[in-house]
Amino acid sequence: MAAAAEAAAELSQALSRPLSLLQQPDCSRAARLRALEDIRTQLQGRPVPGAVLQEVFAARLLRPLSRCLAGDAAERCRELALQLLRHGLSQGERPCEALPVLLPALAQRLCPPQGAEPSEELRLGLVQLLGLLLQRCGASMAPYLGDIARVLQATLLDHYAEVRRESCACAGACARAMPEHFHLQSESLIKPLMQTISHQHYRVRVDVIQATGAVIQFGNGKSVDDVLSHLAQRLFDEIPKVRHAVTAVIGEWLLHLRDRYSYFHKLIPLLLGSFTDEIPENAKLACTYWEKIGLQWEKENEEDLKDKMDFSVSPSHYPKGETRPGLGCRELVSRNLYKILPGLCHDITDWLGSTRIKASQLLYTLLLHAEDHTTQHMELLLRTLYQACSDEESEVVKNSVKAAELIGTFVSPKVSLKLITPAFEQTPKASCVMVLAAVIRGSPREILQPHVAQLGNTLAQAGVCQRSEEVFYMEQLLYCVQALIEVCQEDCKEISLQLMKVLVTIMATPSSQDLKEKVEKTMSSLAAVQQLESFHGLYKQHIIQLLEWLAVSCEGWSCYSPEVLQFEVITTHSGAVIGEALDDFVLVLRTCLQPNRDPQMRLKLFTVLSQLLQKASETINSQGLFPSYLETVIKDILAPNLQWHAGRTAAAIRATAVLCLWALIHCEMLSPKEILRVKDELMPQIIASMDEDSKITRLMACRIVDVFLKVCGRQFDADKFKNTYTEVLKRLDDASCEVRLAAAHTLANWFKCLKDSDVKSSMENHVEFLYQELLVHLDDPDENLQKAVLEVLKEGSILYPDLLVREIEGVVHKHQTPVYCNQLLHHIQSAKESAL
Repeated sequence: MAAAAEAAAELSQALSRPLSLLQQPDCSRAARLRALEDIRTQLQGRPVPGAVLQEVFAARLLRPLSRCLAGDAAERCRELALQLLRHGLSQGERPCEALPVLLPALAQRLCPPQGAEPSEELRLGLVQLLGLLLQRCGASMAPYLGDIARVLQATLLDHYAEVRRESCACAGACARAMPEHFHLQSESLIKPLMQTISHQHYRVRVDVIQATGAVIQFGNGKSVDDVLSHLAQRLFDEIPKVRHAVTAVIGEWLLHLRDRYSYFHKLIPLLLGSFTDEIPENAKLACTYWEKIGLQWEKENEEDLKDKMDFSVSPSHYPKGETRPGLGCRELVSRNLYKILPGLCHDITDWLGSTRIKASQLLYTLLLHAEDHTTQHMELLLRTLYQACSDEESEVVKNSVKAAELIGTFVSPKVSLKLITPAFEQTPKASCVMVLAAVIRGSPREILQPHVAQLGNTLAQAGVCQRSEEVFYMEQLLYCVQALIEVCQEDCKEISLQLMKVLVTIMATPSSQDLKEKVEKTMSSLAAVQQLESFHGLYKQHIIQLLEWLAVSCEGWSCYSPEVLQFEVITTHSGAVIGEALDDFVLVLRTCLQPNRDPQMRLKLFTVLSQLLQKASETINSQGLFPSYLETVIKDILAPNLQWHAGRTAAAIRATAVLCLWALIHCEMLSPKEILRVKDELMPQIIASMDEDSKITRLMACRIVDVFLKVCGRQFDADKFKNTYTEVLKRLDDASCEVRLAAAHTLANWFKCLKDSDVKSSMENHVEFLYQELLVHLDDPDENLQKAVLEVLKEGSILYPDLLVREIEGVVHKHQTPVYCNQLLHHIQSAKESAL
């Protein structure tokens, strides 16, 4: 002791002169600076024991240095004073004795309105000095908690980022140092902390979050409400370390906050929200905390959970790739879900896409924990999912669909379908169908099986499968059917017809080829679960029922009726199977193709019929039964529609009707015997069709007349011969070379028929006129037509050769190319000679 006292006296003596100089009121800046440097030399230039330093520091240095720190105008002097104070506090044995002097000086220098320290480095040093005091003095600083809080309120908002960071460290240290008293001032720090939590430097944000955690954990827990929204926003921070800090703080609160039971419903969503963090370390941290929280809650509530812990059975059907959470975790979510869901469902419809995505991810996590407790929240969940599944953010839709699959997994179909199907009785949206498909996908087969018929009937309702032509809606309907087939497998056999109706309707929607290919693939899947070779087996199984389904309403069809497109799909997509259902097929055509029905619809159906007739042996005549319906097709369907009516649509109908008739003839289904039966009814309309605007119609009409002449031309009377050749002759002036050549070929057959006819003698004048007209066309600019007309005249020369020779001789000198006239004369001469 004596040695220490002697050393203290010696040191005190050495410091007397610089201290005396420092305390003189008129001391200059340079003198103060030298005095402070002398003090530093005396303190740091020799080894000074802690007890000696403490005695000298408290008795001689503390007050002068504090005054210099608080009021010296020279920055360098304040800096040296700060260094000396820091040295004395860190090396002295009783730093707490400095608190009554030093803390007011710190408050004076750092807190307004007296004025703030202008130097950033010194402000940082002052806050670091406060941190040193908190570290060394701990709970002894409780009487000065008000001063500390005032200082931190100011420094937490400092412009210098490092000052803010150090202030956060001080706030956390203060909270830990005096937990029994800190709650008295903790609320005063919340506002400046929250003002700093969005600072542009991520390290500051991290420190603020950590400080907030300590301030609330050791302070007033009621402040949780004031900071939750700010912490929630930091979960969207682009810096992973910031999100990591939030996760750690929330986890600590859920483990150690005194009032945590009151805030479970507010804190759990924030922690579970980190489960889906893009950084694996953050997600793992959240999972680790959550497991600890669940286990702790289990221990704290062991009596309540005893039965569940002893007798709980794991569900037989659980989502693939997921690990079932512990009992405590599940119970925590289940008991707080009713408080969490309303706010979460509101966030899923937030205007910010990032918020909606995070909320949808959290919804999945919550339902995974809630399991069958989801049932009591179904109405709210379904309303939310319907809206979320129509979100523009694909990630929101994806997460919402996953959540809906969990409903299928954990909620009885008896409940879920009872709540979902009413949405289909109104105006179902694509999102409703999407949710239903997800629920089906998530359901176990054995539980869904009793409801298969109800699902099939719901989807097959006209108000559901025919509600919209929107491709997106139809895609969701298709996914719904696919889900049923995938889950129920051969159980779908009992609703095979209903599913075929839905698939036919989807395929009938004007859409991309891609969707049609998906429908065909789905049909194949439905056939496979019924052990059928291909989707044609489905049509074979249901073709009669499908056509009857459509025939019921065919009297009311128009061009806008979806049934027209469904009829097209069934008849063209079923291949050879349509040949087994000709009764209903012809009935629909006869009903819908009457002249008084909608023209656009008739045009569409005639186009379908034309397509089928072009491959008749592979479609409608696959069973060889179509000829027995020919009379009905021709007299009740084709003939009425060949009659002339004004308008482009009517012309198009006549064109397709002519094409259908030609297809019947071309594939030889219309036999000569049949032609003889229908010639009187059809011939006038076909001849009239040769004057149509459509080139293809004129061409087909010429070919049909040609066939009719071959079959029954010899039975024509004079009027029919006359009417036929006059119309065909006009086609030699047609704009189309193809039509002109067909007309020439038809006239050649006309001559053949007349040669063997009983009315030949009465047709001489008409033949003479025809010779004259044909000779004009023999000089046509088109060489192909010249050759065709030459062949016609060669055929016609047999009737009246001398007459034709006179006509040739009368015009040969007018022809630009008389070679064809000469050839014709030579042919006639040769024929005469061979006849002799």
